[in-house]
Amino acid sequence: MADEQRLEDTPRPRLFIALIPVVSLVAFLFIGIRFLEIAPHIPLILAAIVAALASVGLGMNWKSMQDAVVNGISMAMPAILILMAIGILIGAWVASGIVPLMVYYGLKLLSPGIFLVAACLICSVVSFATGSSWSTIGTVGVALIGVGQGLDIPLPMVAGAIVSGAYFGDKLSPLSDTTNLAPAVAGSNLFEHIRHMLYTTLPSLLIALVLYGLLGSRISSNSHDTSSVDTLMSVLTDQFNLSPWLLASPLAVIALIVLRIPALPTMLAGAFLGGLSGIWIQDMSIGEILNAMQVGYLSETGNPRVDELLSRGGLESMFFTISLILCAMAFGGLMERSGMLASIARSILAVAKSAGSLVAATVTTCMSMNIMAPDQYLSIIVPGRMYKEAFSKANLHAKNLSRCLEDAGTLTSPLVPWNTCGIFILGTLLVNPLAYLPFAFLNIINPILSLIYGFTGWTMEPAKKGDSTQS
Repeated sequence: MADEQRLEDTPRPRLFIALIPVVSLVAFLFIGIRFLEIAPHIPLILAAIVAALASVGLGMNWKSMQDAVVNGISMAMPAILILMAIGILIGAWVASGIVPLMVYYGLKLLSPGIFLVAACLICSVVSFATGSSWSTIGTVGVALIGVGQGLDIPLPMVAGAIVSGAYFGDKLSPLSDTTNLAPAVAGSNLFEHIRHMLYTTLPSLLIALVLYGLLGSRISSNSHDTSSVDTLMSVLTDQFNLSPWLLASPLAVIALIVLRIPALPTMLAGAFLGGLSGIWIQDMSIGEILNAMQVGYLSETGNPRVDELLSRGGLESMFFTISLILCAMAFGGLMERSGMLASIARSILAVAKSAGSLVAATVTTCMSMNIMAPDQYLSIIVPGRMYKEAFSKANLHAKNLSRCLEDAGTLTSPLVPWNTCGIFILGTLLVNPLAYLPFAFLNIINPILSLIYGFTGWTMEPAKKGDSTQS
């Protein structure tokens, strides 16, 4: 009843008013990052102030705006808790030798020419098996970043391959939360939804792998100094006891995720097991392990490349990222509660008449939600709720809508620096989303294919008689 009253009390602003905070957001971020070279926090706060002033003009009082900010932030709390756990896990895994061991094996087995393809495929498999892009990036991805750095491969390329693979597996895994959320919102069946996504997602992956192969061949054609790799491996073996027993912790984490144990206890369990490995295998004290979990591991080998590679992790390393999420979700909460997001969405829907324009409207809205809200769950829920009836009236099966929600909502979320997904990857891989965006080939290609299918009608399945909203 309270929710219904809240919806009734939501303002219905004109499009012109709704676009003012959005234009302000883009302008503040562009000027702040491009010209002033500052972090996005203050520009986001300034945009939230503009949204608040617009909300006052729409008749909202301070209590409503404060509740909107708190509600927006509360939506991000699960992500914030996972970020804290992953910071602890990375600190423990580096200090205990788990990440150095995976980097060592990677340097030993992978060559520059095949690395990007291999990184994408490895992350695809792990993410599909676990249903979690974040867990894949926070564990396997961290190790692959280290391997890529050791092989002198530009880190934006490495991060792009990791993100492409992680989101491919997440998107198609029946264990993934977004893969379950999209058909639930659209009114389609889970496995119908997954099969329908294959039409856009598999070709996207194949094209991405070809592009990674071409990049790899260009990298391998350059002279590669193998002595630097040998030096890295030598320093790692001197600094750590690289016992195969260290792999027990990553395998335990993967097993827990496959068993559908929630991400937060899984990451904390992985950190705890990593701490035990550090005490048992590296002969570290409890205080040293706990300190690494808190402030991260500080490598002091004397080798600048190794020290740069391994000095990372810890709870405190995530505070920048967490504060960015708080600022972004405050803006998103105000935009949602004031009705400005809904106003923008209604304006888009007004011009969507054909199947192609419906797909374009859905893709555009999902991407806009990732920029304005900014959270991938909102980019699925809000457009799904909005366009469900429109797809039904156009005699289109609900799985067409659920596929669009994932093609654009799930896959573009890590490309936005202030989206919860982009912020997480920045904090975990230490690569800015704007830097890896040109190399996240799957995430770029998939929405484009979705648009092509929409306008050509290929794989756009009509609704069948007897389908009850295709549920």
